[in-house]
Amino acid sequence: MNNSQQLQTRQNTINQLFATPVRLLAPMEGLTDPLMRQILTQIASDLGRPYDWSVSEFIRITQHVLPAHVFYKYVPELHHDAKTASGTPIHVQLLGSEAQLMAENAAYACELGAPAIDINFGCPAKTVNSHRGGSVLLDEPETMYQIISAVRQAVPAHIPVSAKIRLGYTDTSRMDDIRGAIASSGTDWLTIHARTKTQGYKPPAYWDKIQSFNALDIPVIANGEIWNFEHAQNCMTQAGTQHLMLGRGVVTRPDLVAQVDNDTEKSTNSVENTATLLWQDLIAHQIKFLEGEAKNDVVLVGRYKQWLGMLTKGYVEAQTVWESIKREKNKAVIISALQASVRD
Repeated sequence: MNNSQQLQTRQNTINQLFATPVRLLAPMEGLTDPLMRQILTQIASDLGRPYDWSVSEFIRITQHVLPAHVFYKYVPELHHDAKTASGTPIHVQLLGSEAQLMAENAAYACELGAPAIDINFGCPAKTVNSHRGGSVLLDEPETMYQIISAVRQAVPAHIPVSAKIRLGYTDTSRMDDIRGAIASSGTDWLTIHARTKTQGYKPPAYWDKIQSFNALDIPVIANGEIWNFEHAQNCMTQAGTQHLMLGRGVVTRPDLVAQVDNDTEKSTNSVENTATLLWQDLIAHQIKFLEGEAKNDVVLVGRYKQWLGMLTKGYVEAQTVWESIKREKNKAVIISALQASVRD
């Protein structure tokens, strides 16, 4: 294909992706690793509302073009047409501050099979920000423009490039400048976490402040503080977009992706609400997580306890299991406790 044909192919891809409201699984550092992605995307698929795509945890770009094994470590789905076992596409997210280096790594990720590149300008972690990465760059809109533009020029014309931002670093005073940088950079779509870096993850999320970005001639995806159906509806109304990225809410309630498009109050007369995942149905997925790949069982048990702790906010049964295994290190004992929670 010549460049013109590639551009048209990319536009066709974007039109298809956003033909209906998209529902995405968020990249969450230290949380939605490949194993968790596999579990959550399988649940969504089983419930009949698969994620349109997911974005990988960020890959930190610092000094050189990373070797293939690093990309495969963060995104093993690249070995399988960049899709999870349930068929959910995975877009590769990069984080860094050197435009040319970001561009070279983005181009290599595409060679390895990345269907799209996402650029992280939202990570609030102090260690990342102190090394001039993530949300700290929201105070440098010109640098954001340079990074996105360089990546856009480096990757094949048919492959989309997106960005994920917050409303600002310490405050929202640079929103106009950020919006201008996005507008002129060649970004194909934009995801906005509706808080500043300083606001972290403390409620509320300021969904209404996403509205001004709808003036951009690209799709806008809203993110932040969506824990249930009502939150999703309020977010879409206030943000002025039908597109949502779901984060901690789906780790707490893995059926949230199906719930946001299902008014459960209107489903009470149904014999079965297929959008709801009961605790007993979640047991098999938790066991599968505990039997997944990890550096060792200590790491795996630790990661599972992190998830179980979040599940206690969504399932009363999780609290009982948590109390019984919170000091347990033996994986087999934990699995037995999970199985017993259904029998009790």
